[in-house]
Amino acid sequence: MIITLTANPSLDRTVTLPTELVPGGVHRISADTTDPGGKGINVALGVARAGLEVLALFPAAPGDHLLELLDGLGLSHRETPTSGKVRTNLTVLSQPGVTTKINEPGSRLDAEQVEAIEHLLVAEVDPGDIVMLSGSLAPGVPQDEYARLVRLLRAQGAWVGVDTSDAPLLALAAAAPEGAPDFLKPNAEELGQLTGADGALLERQARLGEYASVRDAARDLHDSGVGDVLVTLGGAGAVLVTGEGAWYAPSPDAPVVSTVGAGDSAVAGYLIAKSSGFDAPERLALAVAYGAVAVSLPGTTIPARTDVHEDVSTVVEL
Repeated sequence: MIITLTANPSLDRTVTLPTELVPGGVHRISADTTDPGGKGINVALGVARAGLEVLALFPAAPGDHLLELLDGLGLSHRETPTSGKVRTNLTVLSQPGVTTKINEPGSRLDAEQVEAIEHLLVAEVDPGDIVMLSGSLAPGVPQDEYARLVRLLRAQGAWVGVDTSDAPLLALAAAAPEGAPDFLKPNAEELGQLTGADGALLERQARLGEYASVRDAARDLHDSGVGDVLVTLGGAGAVLVTGEGAWYAPSPDAPVVSTVGAGDSAVAGYLIAKSSGFDAPERLALAVAYGAVAVSLPGTTIPARTDVHEDVSTVVEL
């Protein structure tokens, strides 16, 4: 089974403006949607829409609107109770194709609530399960939480992935090799945080077709103890480094409607491929295909497997 943990879930509200977003101006909304959010929940929705068994875990107060939305989508989930409401993240889509995000920090978890979500996760995991720890940490959660969970879950025989940034990501790196996950999905900026490289430069080079620096930085992570390293590069595609080698895949052409959830969709594609026994180039191809379809969909819409058509022939060994 695939299990996701979302330590800081959200309601993702997306509003569309027919004009440019001007600070200080008055704007009219032409479209307004609210989707369940949080990186682990997004991943779980993608896995569920591929017909695979998945369970989403997260903290939330009883009766929170997030639970109603997930029940309506039929996603299997379990949560530990909190006293605060799930945060709302606002995405503003404006002309000309600009995405602006305004995120709430989330409700604070006390030590007892942190312990409760840890116990729930550990209790649900069996040997051989795939576990994905995704997103930011709610206020009150120790910054080294993911590193601690990686050690606990790997000791139980789980295959563990992490997708996070900033302090929790750096704490994960500091805990290597014991706290290194089996799978890590940084973007160029996060890869720079981990390796000391200039993330903006890495992405510019990738857009120019130069992937050696991304490959080398990802290989440094792999050598530090991380298993598979999938570096997403937006419209420039993605690079995958594993113990077997390194590969690049371009992003398929797709109209950009909303970039929200694209990275989570790529993770879902990778986990679906991993669960299905695909080899490394096939896993990379499915991940970039999922990400490309996601950007063509409104709001935080995670693609169905039938909407995604990967092309492994585009994958190039680096």
